[in-house]
Amino acid sequence: MAQAQLLEGQSGLPVDNPTKSYWHKEPSSKLLGHRTTKELPRSADVVIVGSGITGSFAAHFLKEKQPDLNVVMVEAREACSGATGRNGGHCQPAIYSSNPHIASFELRNFLYLKGLVEEFSIPCDWRSTSGVHTFYSKELFETCRHIVDNLTEDYPDLAANVAVVTKGKQGEGDLSGSPAYLLEGERRELTLGGLRIPHAEGAIVQWNAASLWPYKLVAFLLERLLAANEGGSKGSFNLQTNTPVTGLSRAETSANLSSPGNSKTRKHNSIWTVHTPRGTIVTSQVLLATNGYTSHLLPQFSDLLVPTRGQISALKPPETPTDPADPPLDIGHTYYVVGEPVDPYSRDDYLVQRPPPAAELIFGGGRQHAAGRGIGVWDDSGIDESVSWYLRGELSNAIDLSLHHTQFSGGKVSLRKLDLEPTFEWSGIMGYTRDSHPWVGGVPASLGGGSGLWLCAGYTGHGMPNAVLSAKAVVDMLLADDDDDDVEIDLPPEYELTERRVNHVREGWEDVAVADAKGSLYMDFGPQRW
Repeated sequence: MAQAQLLEGQSGLPVDNPTKSYWHKEPSSKLLGHRTTKELPRSADVVIVGSGITGSFAAHFLKEKQPDLNVVMVEAREACSGATGRNGGHCQPAIYSSNPHIASFELRNFLYLKGLVEEFSIPCDWRSTSGVHTFYSKELFETCRHIVDNLTEDYPDLAANVAVVTKGKQGEGDLSGSPAYLLEGERRELTLGGLRIPHAEGAIVQWNAASLWPYKLVAFLLERLLAANEGGSKGSFNLQTNTPVTGLSRAETSANLSSPGNSKTRKHNSIWTVHTPRGTIVTSQVLLATNGYTSHLLPQFSDLLVPTRGQISALKPPETPTDPADPPLDIGHTYYVVGEPVDPYSRDDYLVQRPPPAAELIFGGGRQHAAGRGIGVWDDSGIDESVSWYLRGELSNAIDLSLHHTQFSGGKVSLRKLDLEPTFEWSGIMGYTRDSHPWVGGVPASLGGGSGLWLCAGYTGHGMPNAVLSAKAVVDMLLADDDDDDVEIDLPPEYELTERRVNHVREGWEDVAVADAKGSLYMDFGPQRW
């Protein structure tokens, strides 16, 4: 796909030949190459650009709230081929490393998603577990430990979701700080050895965490939306894959607009034309769920929302003994591994394990070894070899992967360094923002928008516990009457897209590349969890 001349910092379109993600190895037969109609619709009530977790849930909420809407979703590649289909398979709220009201929002997001998976029995391998945040920097651990202490005093309801594990006299975890409501067996496991991290400076355990197959979650949602078309419902949902949006144009109007499928007439000041190589779509409402690729359509965001490439490997677990009585390796938790003794903010790795029998270890991170830390890179067709070597060999240095790991040795434990064999290695594009918060809301004219253009993007590697309720919030904004000031929007004010916030960010925050290299994104808002 030929790319037009780009401005400095601007993203290109998604490339045609991305690396193959582990999550795409079992594609939906219904979604692969799907175009609901052979020809591109010429008009729609709402056009959604992007088919990841944000776009799919936005369509879900739109059709849930107004079934008569005609919604068209356009995707540059296959469905869910961007960050959602290429991430680390985590969903975990940032309880202690976010402002408390943001932590509460993320926890609501997590619980909503968990409840939805259970309600519809969504086959996405959702596994509720505990999240172990492993610190190899004493400085960083002490900083986060003090945050948890303050949380316990000021917000005990949030603090109940976390526990601090410190070194004991023999280098093992100190049980004294573990919550009183834990069973005795759980308290014994809440040690550094029991958590498979005997050499760590400390750990913070979060009880609300999950691993999942993110592509299958989104595929279920999109298939359900498409199935509603066949049930004779009002309105329609039209998915058009392999249809990149190359531009947006706006025309002023003073007319009251409504489509044949939409009984609700609203006042609009703009008509938007969505341009693609297959033709154009005319609409009064456009929602960009474009994450790291946003600046391709809105160059004004080139300094506010920066594409950033991450990398992940699916690694075969260490070989287990031939004794049939031995169970397969089960690490039992999800992990974030942060900090180095000499550089507290250089490392940000993440790990989940797939179920047996394959039980691959999905290990991501290592951006400190990528050229420019991946900042400004929007091409996911390749990987960094230096990051690949790191991911293959570093995991066993950080986490005890032995089948019978030492829990309560009381002495020094030597982890056996292993070079693990990858089954998949892939990259993906995140959207990093200068203040680490998403941009959610109407796009002002000064940023290339105007009435009817909406954005929900820029999760700085932390989209899974933010995107669903952010999508709901932007849908609530989109559907609100122009003169309706009583609509309650569940969204942290830091996420709202306003000109005032844009000016504040540009005046008071460093460029993403500068802040990321210094660790500022981590220091202010906790580890990123792509």
